[in-house]
Amino acid sequence: MPMTAALQRRRDYAGPALLAYGFRPFFLAAGIWGALTVLFWLPLTTGQLTVDSVFSPLDWHIHEMLYGYVAAAMAGFLLTAIPNWTGRLPLSGWPLGILALLWFAGRVAILASGKIGGIAAATIDVGFLLTLAAVAAREIIAGKDWRNLRVLALLGVLVVGNVVFHAEVLMYGAADYGIRIALSAVMLMAALLGGRIERVALAVTVLALIAWIAAPMQPLTGVLMAVAGVLQAVRIARWAGDRTLADPLALAMRAGYAFVPLGFLLIGASTWFAGVPESAGIEAWTGGA
Repeated sequence: MPMTAALQRRRDYAGPALLAYGFRPFFLAAGIWGALTVLFWLPLTTGQLTVDSVFSPLDWHIHEMLYGYVAAAMAGFLLTAIPNWTGRLPLSGWPLGILALLWFAGRVAILASGKIGGIAAATIDVGFLLTLAAVAAREIIAGKDWRNLRVLALLGVLVVGNVVFHAEVLMYGAADYGIRIALSAVMLMAALLGGRIERVALAVTVLALIAWIAAPMQPLTGVLMAVAGVLQAVRIARWAGDRTLADPLALAMRAGYAFVPLGFLLIGASTWFAGVPESAGIEAWTGGA
């Protein structure tokens, strides 16, 4: 479809404003669910609130922050950015509404997994990310935007991480690798989408994250994480962040991204120094970046 026709159809959209662009339902959902997940976790942890879920309160909190909150935020970003990358129409109207409902169904399924079964809950939950990946793949390939296939690959890693997370909970009662896979995928996507990244920095970052997934507390992993953190920090230093003080949006982006190298450095330090917990780096990523 010619670009002018696509723009005309975008202007002619007459459905609910909430479903006009991907960022509207999903950024709203991410904001609400991020707050509720923290709010619910406190009474869940203390036993004041109980739900019939196969997830422990801690695993539920971690899963819903990664595969609920982050997945919604990522969906909102990708569904808005991909049309800009490809020149194609954004997903809108009832197809967007169905995708948003599928995300919501995953949240309900996790909470009710004790009733419907862990496998059924996993199928519903993973179904959202698979559908999102299919939509993104269709648009990127149709638009011949081959450069951004790497973003699709990282979305695939996030899908794998979710499958692993569910499998670990069902087989062992707690998640481990699924958490690190998800965090690694999100941090690498942040590094890619944050701007141009040098090949050496990208290669070291990938190696560091793979090492952290496979052997999180090994000294070599710590070295790789520290080097990746330094390279990412050098990258930020070249952004001239002092020029963004008058622009709150640009300043917020740079401040948030500063937590990416900080997380790498703290996790790297945790493998060498007992006084630095690995959770400090994870909190830098999840609470900051």
